[in-house]
Amino acid sequence: MSGHSTYEPKTAVERWIDTRLPIIRFGVDLMDFPTPKNLNYWWTFGGILAFCLVTQIVTGVILAMHFDPSGTGAFSSLQGIMRNVDYGWLIRYIHTTGASMFFVAVYIHIFRGIYYGSYKAPRELLWLIGAAIYLVMMATAFFGYVLPWGNMSFWGAKVITSIVGAVPVIGPSITTWLVGGFTVDAPTLNRFFSLHYLFPFIIAALVGLHIWALHVPGNSNPLGVDVKSKSDTVPFHPYYTVKDGFAIALFMILFAVFVFYMPNALLDTDNNIPANPLQTPAHIVPEWYLLPYYAILRAIPDKLSGVIALAGAIACIFALPFLDTSRVRSMRYRPQAKLYFFIFVVDCLVLGFCGAHEPNEQVIPGLTTFNLLDSDLNTYVWLSRIAAAYYFVYFLVITPILGLRETPLPVPESISSPVLSHPAAPPAGATASPEKKG
Repeated sequence: MSGHSTYEPKTAVERWIDTRLPIIRFGVDLMDFPTPKNLNYWWTFGGILAFCLVTQIVTGVILAMHFDPSGTGAFSSLQGIMRNVDYGWLIRYIHTTGASMFFVAVYIHIFRGIYYGSYKAPRELLWLIGAAIYLVMMATAFFGYVLPWGNMSFWGAKVITSIVGAVPVIGPSITTWLVGGFTVDAPTLNRFFSLHYLFPFIIAALVGLHIWALHVPGNSNPLGVDVKSKSDTVPFHPYYTVKDGFAIALFMILFAVFVFYMPNALLDTDNNIPANPLQTPAHIVPEWYLLPYYAILRAIPDKLSGVIALAGAIACIFALPFLDTSRVRSMRYRPQAKLYFFIFVVDCLVLGFCGAHEPNEQVIPGLTTFNLLDSDLNTYVWLSRIAAAYYFVYFLVITPILGLRETPLPVPESISSPVLSHPAAPPAGATASPEKKG
């Protein structure tokens, strides 16, 4: 798919640059890259994610210029940014809202990849790099969540670092290094600030590798078939630059609605209170985009088992290319797989819903008489356990077995193959138009 470059320098300056650093050739080749002509709007989220990454890096660098990463100054410096820095309120709200928008786009991107089988050969390495980006994103988001040094940030840091400490052998040493002492305090904040500033550039490097890996086998497509000829493709520019630009513009409208009209809707109100080691929040929760994993962690009473389940949930995403045994990529032609996939999407939403509620809170308020297995089945813990069980069953049981047992629908031979094997019949009751006589 990468093919041979057709770029020819037109001026002496271009030739001089091209022989020493072929960056112009690289840009032209990206624009001319043959792309499947049937990509739908689900494929525009790659460009949306690039927009989110640039937004987060730019606003993050500006915020870092005014932020004081100390236990006594962090909370007040953020208030100073909001009140005293020119447009500081706007920069901060773009950054905080951008984190949520980043995860909205990445989750849609991941679900699209699963549905259309974008992880299948020869794109396994592409998927693994994408999963690594997602993992680093979660770490970056957690470090950033702690920086406001509000009460929820402080106690969230204590919970997460205690989870790391539950890892046998290496856990306590990593926790001590990460915390900077024996408990979460000012040194913890300083370390988290350094890591939060560093990790976005690691993400940018991984994105570069992701794009490189993408341009070796080429884009996947909704049909899940390989590109057979040049007639199956169109140049990336102008066809998909315009399409991606339109999608990014729509995404920016949603982004702006949150920034200007409800910037705190996705934030925790307890973070408006300065960190207080003596005042534990009523319900310690992470940001919404980490709630499904928090629900899996909390569904298991033993801490070490919960940490293993949490790590296993993330590992399943990495292992997906090697778990799927089906030779058909797209679920368009796998009706049974499609059904299980939509149940999986709902299951992830249920996990997020459970993670946002207290363990002893009743799903149906007032219903206390229904009891099973000597435990209150109306609690979110049991619902989390059922949802977590399906999460692992989907990856470890359904995906490999279904690929061996299901009978997929016929798959087109190529992107350009006609959908129908015969001309479309006229509607019922209609008569064919008479032929014109010469």
